[in-house]
Amino acid sequence: MKRSFRTSTLPLALILLSYATTCANATGQRLAALPSPSLPTQAVGSAPPMPAWAAFCQRLPGECAVNSDEPSTIELTKSAWALIVTTNRAVNKEIKPITDQEHWGVEDRWDLAPDGSGDCEDYQLLKRRRLVQQGLPARALRMTVVVDEEQQGHAVLMVRTNRGDFILDNKTNAVLPWRETGYRLVKRESENSAAWVALGGVPSPMMTANK
Repeated sequence: MKRSFRTSTLPLALILLSYATTCANATGQRLAALPSPSLPTQAVGSAPPMPAWAAFCQRLPGECAVNSDEPSTIELTKSAWALIVTTNRAVNKEIKPITDQEHWGVEDRWDLAPDGSGDCEDYQLLKRRRLVQQGLPARALRMTVVVDEEQQGHAVLMVRTNRGDFILDNKTNAVLPWRETGYRLVKRESENSAAWVALGGVPSPMMTANK
């Protein structure tokens, strides 16, 4: 009986091993496959920064500094794309969602989720820091304010590349071209100075305080 059990389970073990290897290879291929090129966003003038962003920059000015010697777009190689996708997924999993009111007792505060909890902008600021630490230029990673599917202010991270502008979002692990998010883009950080630029003339929300 014991010998029969071993003999009958061996093919199953091989099948499971083969399946796991196939899944791992498929995941690697999806990460390595570059997205199709798309049109970049276009700035249509200046825009006032979010008040909570300004307060964040006073506390941590290095997070908001613009180095004009850096490229303003990333050459989107397979390794850079894999880094962007995996960082988006990892930070989304790592941070526990909580509103600023629950977290800090204020309506809107931008931070780096130092205690592992935060809302939308905290996810994106931490993603930017992680990507910069791994060699991507901060100048090409722009905090962006949108109006989401609930008609609320929401913060995402825009990655500007030679294949178009892509959005990192805590609401999804998919890194999407900006036109495919379903959001209305409002404004983003400028790549030329510590200022903001408008994206399409949509009225700006006062805060990005949802999860």
